[in-house]
Amino acid sequence: MIRRTLLTLAAAVAAAGALAACGPGANKAADASGPLIVGATAVPHAEILEHIKPLLAAEGVNIEIKVFNDYVQPNTQLAERRLDVNYFQTKPYLDEFNASRGSDLITVAGVHVEPLGAYSRRYKSLAELPQGAQVAVPNDASSIGRSLILLQKAGLVRLKDPANPLQSLRDIVDNPKGLRFRELESATLPRVLDQVDMAVINTNYALDAGLKPKTDALTLEGADSPYVNYVVARPDNRDDPRIVALAAMLRSEAVRDFIAAKYDGAVIPAA
Repeated sequence: MIRRTLLTLAAAVAAAGALAACGPGANKAADASGPLIVGATAVPHAEILEHIKPLLAAEGVNIEIKVFNDYVQPNTQLAERRLDVNYFQTKPYLDEFNASRGSDLITVAGVHVEPLGAYSRRYKSLAELPQGAQVAVPNDASSIGRSLILLQKAGLVRLKDPANPLQSLRDIVDNPKGLRFRELESATLPRVLDQVDMAVINTNYALDAGLKPKTDALTLEGADSPYVNYVVARPDNRDDPRIVALAAMLRSEAVRDFIAAKYDGAVIPAA
Protein backbone atom coordinates (compact mmCIF):
# COMPACT_ATOMS: atom_id res chain seq x y z
CA MET A 1 0.00 0.00 0.00
CA ILE A 2 2.74 2.47 0.93
CA ARG A 3 4.73 1.54 -2.18
CA ARG A 4 1.69 2.31 -4.38
CA THR A 5 1.16 5.56 -2.48
CA LEU A 6 4.78 6.53 -3.05
CA LEU A 7 4.63 5.85 -6.77
CA THR A 8 1.37 7.76 -7.21
CA LEU A 9 2.54 10.73 -5.16
CA ALA A 10 5.96 10.77 -6.76
CA ALA A 11 4.31 11.17 -10.16
CA ALA A 12 2.01 13.89 -8.84
CA VAL A 13 4.83 15.79 -7.18
CA ALA A 14 7.00 15.52 -10.28
CA ALA A 15 4.16 16.91 -12.41
CA ALA A 16 3.54 19.74 -9.99
CA GLY A 17 7.26 20.47 -9.90
CA ALA A 18 7.40 20.72 -13.69
CA LEU A 19 4.51 23.18 -13.73
CA ALA A 20 6.08 25.28 -10.99
CA ALA A 21 9.64 25.20 -12.32
CA CYS A 22 9.39 28.72 -13.68
CA GLY A 23 7.50 30.15 -10.73
CA PRO A 24 8.85 32.23 -7.83
CA GLY A 25 8.71 29.27 -5.45
CA ALA A 26 10.73 26.91 -7.65
CA ASN A 27 13.86 27.17 -5.49
CA LYS A 28 11.85 25.87 -2.52
CA ALA A 29 11.18 22.45 -4.01
CA ALA A 30 12.22 19.59 -1.71
CA ASP A 31 15.10 17.35 -2.81
CA ALA A 32 13.68 13.83 -2.70
CA SER A 33 16.91 12.14 -3.82
CA GLY A 34 18.48 11.70 -0.37
CA PRO A 35 17.41 10.50 3.06
CA LEU A 36 14.57 12.26 4.80
CA ILE A 37 16.04 14.12 7.79
CA VAL A 38 13.64 13.91 10.73
CA GLY A 39 14.07 15.89 13.95
CA ALA A 40 12.70 14.35 17.16
CA THR A 41 13.10 14.28 20.91
CA ALA A 42 14.58 11.06 22.27
CA VAL A 43 11.62 9.41 24.02
CA PRO A 44 9.26 8.30 22.63
CA HIS A 45 9.60 9.98 19.25
CA ALA A 46 13.08 8.84 18.23
CA GLU A 47 12.37 5.36 19.59
CA ILE A 48 9.25 5.08 17.44
CA LEU A 49 11.17 6.37 14.43
CA GLU A 50 13.93 3.81 14.98
CA HIS A 51 11.26 1.10 15.06
CA ILE A 52 9.85 2.10 11.68
CA LYS A 53 13.17 2.93 10.02
CA PRO A 54 13.68 -0.56 8.53
CA LEU A 55 10.01 -0.78 7.56
CA LEU A 56 10.28 2.45 5.60
CA ALA A 57 13.61 1.39 4.08
CA ALA A 58 11.90 -1.72 2.73
CA GLU A 59 9.50 0.63 0.92
CA GLY A 60 12.34 2.70 -0.52
CA VAL A 61 12.20 5.56 2.00
CA ASN A 62 15.37 6.15 4.01
CA ILE A 63 15.19 8.36 7.08
CA GLU A 64 17.94 10.02 9.10
CA ILE A 65 16.90 10.71 12.69
CA LYS A 66 18.33 13.79 14.41
CA VAL A 67 17.67 13.78 18.17
CA PHE A 68 17.13 16.99 20.16
CA ASN A 69 16.83 17.60 23.90
CA ASP A 70 14.79 20.79 23.58
CA TYR A 71 11.65 21.96 21.79
CA VAL A 72 13.01 25.05 20.01
CA GLN A 73 15.76 23.73 17.74
CA PRO A 74 13.67 21.09 15.92
CA ASN A 75 11.36 23.85 14.68
CA THR A 76 14.11 26.38 14.08
CA GLN A 77 16.11 23.91 11.99
CA LEU A 78 13.00 22.82 10.08
CA ALA A 79 12.22 26.44 9.20
CA GLU A 80 15.87 26.91 8.16
CA ARG A 81 15.69 23.78 5.96
CA ARG A 82 18.30 21.90 7.95
CA LEU A 83 15.56 19.34 8.65
CA ASP A 84 12.93 18.02 6.27
CA VAL A 85 10.32 17.28 8.92
CA ASN A 86 10.00 16.91 12.69
CA TYR A 87 7.96 14.84 15.10
CA PHE A 88 7.75 15.93 18.74
CA GLN A 89 5.12 18.61 19.34
CA THR A 90 1.48 19.45 19.91
CA LYS A 91 -0.47 21.88 17.75
CA PRO A 92 -0.85 24.52 20.52
CA TYR A 93 2.94 24.52 20.88
CA LEU A 94 3.40 24.80 17.11
CA ASP A 95 0.86 27.63 16.88
CA GLU A 96 2.63 29.57 19.64
CA PHE A 97 6.02 28.96 18.00
CA ASN A 98 4.81 30.17 14.59
CA ALA A 99 3.21 33.26 16.13
CA SER A 100 6.29 34.20 18.13
CA ARG A 101 8.91 33.37 15.47
CA GLY A 102 7.09 34.41 12.30
CA SER A 103 7.37 30.91 10.83
CA ASP A 104 4.71 29.00 8.88
CA LEU A 105 5.33 25.37 9.81
CA ILE A 106 2.33 23.09 9.36
CA THR A 107 0.97 19.84 10.78
CA VAL A 108 0.91 16.78 8.52
CA ALA A 109 -0.51 14.00 10.70
CA GLY A 110 -1.36 13.40 14.35
CA VAL A 111 0.40 10.33 15.76
CA HIS A 112 0.02 9.98 19.53
CA VAL A 113 -0.89 11.61 22.84
CA GLU A 114 1.48 11.78 25.83
CA PRO A 115 -0.70 12.49 28.89
CA LEU A 116 0.90 15.26 30.96
CA GLY A 117 1.56 14.44 34.61
CA ALA A 118 2.49 16.02 37.95
CA TYR A 119 5.19 14.24 39.99
CA SER A 120 6.69 14.50 43.45
CA ARG A 121 9.53 12.84 45.32
CA ARG A 122 8.27 14.22 48.66
CA TYR A 123 4.56 13.42 48.66
CA LYS A 124 2.43 10.44 47.71
CA SER A 125 -0.78 12.30 46.90
CA LEU A 126 -2.06 15.76 46.00
CA ALA A 127 -3.80 15.93 49.38
CA GLU A 128 -0.39 15.84 51.10
CA LEU A 129 0.86 18.97 49.34
CA PRO A 130 1.42 21.60 52.03
CA GLN A 131 0.28 25.19 52.04
CA GLY A 132 2.71 27.25 49.97
CA ALA A 133 4.12 24.20 48.15
CA GLN A 134 6.61 24.99 45.40
CA VAL A 135 5.50 23.66 42.01
CA ALA A 136 7.72 23.66 38.91
CA VAL A 137 5.97 24.00 35.53
CA PRO A 138 7.20 24.23 31.92
CA ASN A 139 7.93 27.77 30.80
CA ASP A 140 6.69 27.70 27.19
CA ALA A 141 3.25 29.21 26.64
CA SER A 142 1.42 26.10 25.47
CA SER A 143 2.88 23.76 28.11
CA ILE A 144 2.25 26.07 31.04
CA GLY A 145 -1.35 26.52 29.90
CA ARG A 146 -1.74 22.77 29.64
CA SER A 147 -0.16 22.36 33.09
CA LEU A 148 -2.54 24.83 34.69
CA ILE A 149 -5.55 23.12 33.11
CA LEU A 150 -4.29 19.82 34.58
CA LEU A 151 -3.93 21.41 38.03
CA GLN A 152 -7.40 22.94 37.77
CA LYS A 153 -8.92 19.55 36.96
CA ALA A 154 -7.12 18.22 40.04
CA GLY A 155 -8.77 20.94 42.15
CA LEU A 156 -5.55 22.80 43.00
CA VAL A 157 -6.27 26.08 41.18
CA ARG A 158 -9.13 27.83 39.42
CA LEU A 159 -8.57 29.62 36.10
CA LYS A 160 -10.24 32.60 34.48
CA ASP A 161 -10.97 30.65 31.28
CA PRO A 162 -10.60 26.88 31.79
CA ALA A 163 -10.84 26.19 28.04
CA ASN A 164 -8.00 28.50 26.97
CA PRO A 165 -4.95 26.35 26.03
CA LEU A 166 -2.62 29.33 26.44
CA GLN A 167 -3.22 30.07 30.13
CA SER A 168 -0.56 31.90 32.10
CA LEU A 169 0.03 32.24 35.82
CA ARG A 170 -1.80 35.57 35.63
CA ASP A 171 -4.99 33.67 34.73
CA ILE A 172 -5.16 31.92 38.11
CA VAL A 173 -8.12 33.41 39.99
CA ASP A 174 -8.10 31.06 42.98
CA ASN A 175 -5.13 29.26 44.57
CA PRO A 176 -6.40 27.74 47.86
CA LYS A 177 -3.07 26.16 48.82
CA GLY A 178 -1.09 29.26 47.92
CA LEU A 179 1.06 27.23 45.50
CA ARG A 180 4.30 28.98 44.50
CA PHE A 181 5.22 28.40 40.86
CA ARG A 182 8.63 28.14 39.21
CA GLU A 183 8.69 28.31 35.42
CA LEU A 184 11.54 26.26 33.98
CA GLU A 185 12.54 24.79 30.62
CA SER A 186 10.70 21.53 30.04
CA ALA A 187 13.88 19.46 29.68
CA THR A 188 15.14 20.53 33.13
CA LEU A 189 12.02 19.58 35.09
CA PRO A 190 12.97 15.96 35.95
CA ARG A 191 16.34 17.21 37.23
CA VAL A 192 14.75 19.59 39.75
CA LEU A 193 12.23 17.09 41.10
CA ASP A 194 14.26 16.70 44.30
CA GLN A 195 14.34 20.47 44.79
CA VAL A 196 10.61 21.25 44.61
CA ASP A 197 7.45 19.85 46.14
CA MET A 198 5.96 18.91 42.78
CA ALA A 199 6.76 19.31 39.07
CA VAL A 200 4.52 19.09 36.04
CA ILE A 201 6.53 17.18 33.44
CA ASN A 202 5.97 16.44 29.77
CA THR A 203 5.76 12.68 29.30
CA ASN A 204 8.68 12.44 26.87
CA TYR A 205 10.99 13.92 29.52
CA ALA A 206 9.35 11.88 32.30
CA LEU A 207 9.97 8.64 30.39
CA ASP A 208 13.53 9.70 29.57
CA ALA A 209 14.13 10.20 33.33
CA GLY A 210 12.81 6.75 34.21
CA LEU A 211 9.47 7.91 35.59
CA LYS A 212 6.37 5.78 34.98
CA PRO A 213 3.42 8.09 34.36
CA LYS A 214 0.68 5.56 35.17
CA THR A 215 2.13 4.72 38.59
CA ASP A 216 4.35 7.68 39.53
CA ALA A 217 2.18 10.67 38.60
CA LEU A 218 0.06 12.25 41.33
CA THR A 219 -2.34 13.38 38.62
CA LEU A 220 -2.31 12.59 34.90
CA GLU A 221 -4.24 13.71 31.84
CA GLY A 222 -6.72 11.17 30.55
CA ALA A 223 -6.66 9.34 27.22
CA ASP A 224 -9.01 12.03 25.90
CA SER A 225 -6.28 14.69 26.05
CA PRO A 226 -6.49 16.92 22.96
CA TYR A 227 -2.72 17.43 22.94
CA VAL A 228 -1.80 15.17 20.02
CA ASN A 229 1.85 14.98 18.90
CA TYR A 230 2.18 15.75 15.19
CA VAL A 231 4.48 15.22 12.26
CA VAL A 232 5.30 18.77 11.14
CA ALA A 233 6.67 20.03 7.82
CA ARG A 234 6.89 23.22 5.77
CA PRO A 235 4.29 24.35 3.20
CA ASP A 236 6.76 23.72 0.36
CA ASN A 237 7.44 20.06 1.23
CA ARG A 238 4.27 18.80 2.94
CA ASP A 239 3.42 16.69 -0.14
CA ASP A 240 6.88 15.16 -0.47
CA PRO A 241 6.06 11.44 -0.98
CA ARG A 242 8.66 10.49 1.62
CA ILE A 243 6.84 12.61 4.23
CA VAL A 244 3.50 11.15 3.17
CA ALA A 245 4.96 7.64 3.59
CA LEU A 246 6.45 8.55 6.99
CA ALA A 247 3.10 9.89 8.22
CA ALA A 248 1.24 6.83 6.93
CA MET A 249 3.66 4.48 8.67
CA LEU A 250 3.45 6.39 11.96
CA ARG A 251 -0.34 6.04 11.87
CA SER A 252 -0.26 2.37 10.88
CA GLU A 253 -1.60 -0.52 12.95
CA ALA A 254 1.97 -1.82 13.36
CA VAL A 255 3.00 1.40 15.10
CA ARG A 256 -0.15 1.47 17.23
CA ASP A 257 0.70 -2.04 18.42
CA PHE A 258 4.33 -1.05 19.12
CA ILE A 259 3.26 1.98 21.16
CA ALA A 260 0.74 -0.04 23.16
CA ALA A 261 3.27 -2.78 23.95
CA LYS A 262 6.24 -0.55 24.76
CA TYR A 263 4.76 2.36 26.71
CA ASP A 264 2.00 0.76 28.80
CA GLY A 265 -0.43 3.65 28.52
CA ALA A 266 2.16 6.44 28.93
CA VAL A 267 1.87 7.05 25.18
CA ILE A 268 -1.51 6.60 23.47
CA PRO A 269 -2.04 6.35 19.68
CA ALA A 270 -4.10 9.22 18.31
CA ALA A 271 -7.61 8.51 17.05
